[in-house]
Amino acid sequence: MFQRRFFTAFLTIFVALNLVLAGCSGQSSSNADQKSKTNKNPEEQPIAKKEGNSIVIAVKDNLISMDPHDTNDTLSGSIQSTMLEGLVGFDKDMNMIPVLAESYEASDDAKVFTFTLRKGVTFHDGTPFNAEAVKVNIDRVANPDNKLKRYSMFELVEKTEVIDEYTVSVTLKEPFGAMLNHFAHPAGRIISPAAIEKYGKDIAMNPVGTGPFKFVEWNQSDHLAVEKNPDYWEEGLPKVDGIKFKPVPESGARVAMLQTGEADFIYPIPTEQAESLNGTDGIIVENSPSIVARYMSMNTTKKPFNDIKVRQAINYAINKEAFLKVVYRGYGSEMDSVIPAGLQFYSKQTPYPYDPEKAKQLLQEAGYESGFKTTVWGGNNSDAIKAMEFIQQQLGEIGIEVNVVPMEAGTLSDKIWSVQEAKDAEVELFYGGWSSSTGDADWGIRPLLAGDAIPPKSYNVAYYENEKVDQLINEALQTADPEKRKTAYAKMQELIWEDAPWAFLMVEDTMAGKKNYLEGVYLLPDGSMNAREAEIKR
Repeated sequence: MFQRRFFTAFLTIFVALNLVLAGCSGQSSSNADQKSKTNKNPEEQPIAKKEGNSIVIAVKDNLISMDPHDTNDTLSGSIQSTMLEGLVGFDKDMNMIPVLAESYEASDDAKVFTFTLRKGVTFHDGTPFNAEAVKVNIDRVANPDNKLKRYSMFELVEKTEVIDEYTVSVTLKEPFGAMLNHFAHPAGRIISPAAIEKYGKDIAMNPVGTGPFKFVEWNQSDHLAVEKNPDYWEEGLPKVDGIKFKPVPESGARVAMLQTGEADFIYPIPTEQAESLNGTDGIIVENSPSIVARYMSMNTTKKPFNDIKVRQAINYAINKEAFLKVVYRGYGSEMDSVIPAGLQFYSKQTPYPYDPEKAKQLLQEAGYESGFKTTVWGGNNSDAIKAMEFIQQQLGEIGIEVNVVPMEAGTLSDKIWSVQEAKDAEVELFYGGWSSSTGDADWGIRPLLAGDAIPPKSYNVAYYENEKVDQLINEALQTADPEKRKTAYAKMQELIWEDAPWAFLMVEDTMAGKKNYLEGVYLLPDGSMNAREAEIKR
């Protein structure tokens, strides 16, 4: 159990030392940034020895499915990306790029999306890639009878039409300005129609795409293997013969594999070991800004969190810089809007400064001069517990007594997302996080803060409702004009920041470790991995 006296003493020493733990906010993974986090220069190491032209990537969780239309975990989507491709996708900075579509356009009313497809592409089983293949895939994921996990991202599709062999048009039931980003999401990847027919639901274990690597085998207790696609459409790729993905849940074991060369790339890498590993045994630790936001939601339907002054007081009471250093060892940046800076239509706000006296004043104005008792829920992993205990200590300084309740993932999911009526929600405070893998402000705001997104429909665990915000959300989705969307999202972020339905905490860095002979494997800002350009330097 957390000991407040110990933690307070620790924090006092921490601040007195001027937050000397290594790390800097919002840094990229350039050499200069790496030097700021370690006394060693990893680039000065000799190139480590490497046998063969295949690589091993160790990851922390088990893989769930290779069906992009029925997958909602980032890790499985990362492995799928080596074999399967979408019409559009994202580059390493989450900018949208054409992939299997050479070009695309949206109607002014954001209802009709037309794609001109790349010619001369075939699936790994020899099936030609064309407009009919696209239609089969979109019709599959947009059909509610198929009960696929990613149906919600394509439920607005009214019809998909084959214009000619290499032109396809998708018409929506109503305007939706963020739809192109949904096509760029991993859920929009295209599977061979012949494979869908052959395998049915077992396509999840037998992926057949157009990517630079072809599926070889999946031993669910040990690894998933892919091999190079010699007929890949993009010249110069792939550059390695194969990749083996190995789930290794224990952090120490993953690190040991990297040190010995049993693995060539691991993620995530434990932040507490990042500095000591960087620059040793031919290892380079890479950290970059992500779009993974960490926050604490407040149930705005329950007293005292229905009072904006209480919610703002909590934001003033938490030292975000110290939170970042203590919980994430400096690998991240403080939140300065409701969405991270890496998302399209982000608009910077004025952060709530650490000001306990201001927090106490607001509590007094709200009628809580003596504070109150509350409970925070969160995951039972070490980082979540440490984060909640930090919040507990900080809010204790202004008279708010917080009971920390860590929960196993399944229990937490049931207690939060399965509630059928807002009045039955027991949650008061919830420590969580969110990554908008569409790269767009819509998916960073609407599922979490729209008035019609409360559980069980979506993820608004703050039970937050603001009529003006909801109006702006709708305005932003009624057009494909980026300037009109930008204006709506800017005002939306300003209103939400002022309302403070969350304690806005931090945006974490992506963290990975690799051998210094490896290039072309990297983490995207949403925490997913791209290994399609993997290359071994000799």
